[in-house]
Amino acid sequence: MGYKAVVFDVGGVVTGSPLHAIQAYERDSGLDRNAINRAIVAAGEGGAWSRLERGELELEAFFAEFEADMGARGLAVDGRRMFEYMAEASSLRPSMLTAIRSLRARGFRVAALTNNWRSQAEGEGRPFAELFELVVESSVVGLRKPDPRIYRLVCRELGVEPAEAVFLDDIGRNLKAARALGMATIKVEEPIAALRELETLLGIDLVEREVAYDL
Repeated sequence: MGYKAVVFDVGGVVTGSPLHAIQAYERDSGLDRNAINRAIVAAGEGGAWSRLERGELELEAFFAEFEADMGARGLAVDGRRMFEYMAEASSLRPSMLTAIRSLRARGFRVAALTNNWRSQAEGEGRPFAELFELVVESSVVGLRKPDPRIYRLVCRELGVEPAEAVFLDDIGRNLKAARALGMATIKVEEPIAALRELETLLGIDLVEREVAYDL
């Protein structure tokens, strides 16, 4: 396959993992592992988390509604404190930065496709944006992964067919939706391993051979 574009999720791919940060918050708060994620999924598209990522809620209004969603499922969650954990985990991953620059230098179309919230889209927490020729943000376009329309949007803006694009994300359901449209997908659990999988797909070198691990 002649791939022309690579699309990166941000949190958990280009930056540290918010999922790991939430798990740390759960551990420190005495909650079961993945309890918060299960509650977010159970709240569905009408829940506070989904509405935040579609740009329908400002962050300040989100916290009370999110905590109510969690409380409805038996969880006592301090939303502000949890977001502090997430912010502390959001540093950029050097190996990903190097790979993105290399891809662009080689002529690949490179985009970010991220679920985020308005304050991030307005500049807070966007040190990654200059790396990409295109950044598609859920809170700006009013769609969030895994809605198929957001994948079609990023491909259309890049000028490629889904089958000509590779998508990297750390969440399985987001990858499943992309695959259903014909995109090649890579699940990012450990960044260097994911980049080596990308190298195999594209037939190029992106990672220095002596690099074995990246947080």
